[in-house]
Parts: sequence; structure tokens; C-alpha cells
Amino acid sequence: MDVGMFQTPFMRPDRTPRQVFDWAVAQAVTADQAGFSEYWIGEHATLQWESIPSPELVIAAAAAQTTQIKLGPLAHLLPYHHPATLAVQTAWLAHICGGRYQLGIAAGAYPTDAALRGITDMSVNHKMLFEAIEIIEAVWAGKEYQAEGQFWNHGFPHEDPTHPVRDIRPPGGRIQMAMTGLSPNSPSIGFAGARGYIPVSIYSGNQFVKNHWDVYEAAATANGHPADRAIHRVVRDVVVADTDAEAKKFAIEGGLGAAWEQYLAPTYKRFGVMEGLLADPSHNVEDVDAAYLADHVWITGSPETVTQKLQDWQGETGGFGQLLVYSYDYIDGSKQWDESMRRLAQEVAPKITLPA
Repeated sequence: MDVGMFQTPFMRPDRTPRQVFDWAVAQAVTADQAGFSEYWIGEHATLQWESIPSPELVIAAAAAQTTQIKLGPLAHLLPYHHPATLAVQTAWLAHICGGRYQLGIAAGAYPTDAALRGITDMSVNHKMLFEAIEIIEAVWAGKEYQAEGQFWNHGFPHEDPTHPVRDIRPPGGRIQMAMTGLSPNSPSIGFAGARGYIPVSIYSGNQFVKNHWDVYEAAATANGHPADRAIHRVVRDVVVADTDAEAKKFAIEGGLGAAWEQYLAPTYKRFGVMEGLLADPSHNVEDVDAAYLADHVWITGSPETVTQKLQDWQGETGGFGQLLVYSYDYIDGSKQWDESMRRLAQEVAPKITLPA
């Protein structure tokens, strides 16, 4: 099993933009040195706890300080960009990253991000997403055309000897894309399967991880794409320490616990996501606290305990190729968090296998 990181980021709202940026770049370097295979960065313009509006800046800085880890946004919110501009920018960044760039794309889920761009009816977002993808791939083709879309006019310039057009295509002509899914029967996961993109499941319960793979596999098979579980990424919280007790204490009392207590748990409860995480459906959602999360939702423990939990989880879900762990706010003291990352990548992940 491979391991990657999703730098959403979940940072304290009082952190400055420079603090968030420096932390995100530093975590990319730590992940690279630990042996993580991927590092994804979120994009949100207005959210207090998810405060990176320009993941491409983090990616460019991280590309100069890392050697092997793949980098990408997760995700660029396509309705909020002109797709032709984004096509050129991502292609250029793919060259800068030297083959280590991947492109996560999404429609956008938060009304405040939409309102900032004048979108008051978010039902159009998925239509904009699909049109944007077609435009991006048309620009990457590098052939002259002009077109008027429902949401954007776009084209590729004709060749003018007096002002030659540079080659703006990405390496190899395309970039590996990824899409995230949270809800059951996720349309985004289905679309990813139909296009051969990477599916990324935001963990909201084992039943949804299994459902996402079924949706992806059906769409991929129907459209002639291979459906290998190794391509499936699942995002979940994991903490490794010397002992089970130490790992649980660190998870509850550190940045992970603070983000869940102040932001994630209230958000999940408000939108009905928490029910899928309950170990016992009869458990009252309002009674879920950090101790419950550490025991039943997060994966915490010694290397031996975490290895067993992850191997069991592989069997319970049918298997997936890569675990993505969230990053949290440990700016004020990252030594134990960084060590947890290292042990996960070097002592745990190599022992985890997909079910036969």
C-alpha cells in the first residue's frame, strides 16, 4: 500500500497566510523525505480552516525542494477558473515538476466560495465542471479552433509567423487527473471512472468506500478503462506512536483533535456525514467526542496496532491502493507529527497488502 498526504489544510483560523504557506511547503518536504508517494493540496478561497486559495504556489515551491513525491491540487475548482487559462498554467506546472504533477479537479461544494465568483445557484457547478474539462483537453491538444460554450468562450490561436505560439501542451500531451467523492453513488467518482481518472474517496464509512469502488469500476469498465484497485485513493486520519495510549493521547490533544472538535465534527454532524462513521448505528451522533473518534474513526496506535488495523480495513473495504492522510496544524511543534508520518510510510505501509 502506498501512502500520500492531503494538505487540505486544516489550519487554525488565526494562522497568517505566510504561516499556512510555509507549513504546507515544509510538510511536502517532510512527506518526500519520509517516503510518501503523493502530496495533494486543497483549494478554497473563503474558508477559515481550509485556507489555501492558490495550491499551485505551494506546488511550485515544493517542487524545488523535493525529489520524488508527486504533487497536485485536490482540487482546482473548475467553475471558478477560466479553463483555457488553467489548461496553460497546469501544463506549465507539469513541466516544472518534471513528471511529478497530477491534477485534481472538482466542482466546488462551499456556497461562500461560489458567492465570491457571483454564483448563487450552485446547481450549475457540475455543468460548468464538465464543460471546463472539455475545454482544458481541447487546449492541451494544441490545434487551432474557436468555440462558444455555455459558460465560456475559448479557442486555440492560429499560427502567426510574426507572433509564433509556443508549445503550451503538458508533457506527453495530457496530465493524470483525479476527482474526489464523499457521498454514496458519487457522480464525481462515476465520472472519474468513465474518464479513467484517479478516484479519491473522502472517508465517510466503509460502506461508502466499497460503494465508490463499485461505482468507479462499473463506469470504467463501461468506457473501456482498466479498473485496478491500486488506483483507488482513500483519505483517512492515521497517527502512529510508540504505544497505543501515546498515539491516542497525541491525536486527541494535538492539531488533529482540535480540528475535529472545532470544525470537522460540527460540519459532519450538520451535513449528516457523521452517521456513516459510527461503529454502532444506534450510537447518538451528539455523543461523539474525540475519544470516540480516536477509537472508532481515526486509526491510531503503535506500528503493530496500526498495521493490523489497516490490514483489517483493507479486507473490510475490498482493498485500495493508496492511503492519503490529512495534514493538521502542528506548526508549534511538529516533531511527533513528523515522526508519525515517517513511521507510517516506513514501518507500516510496506506491510499492508491488497486482498487477493
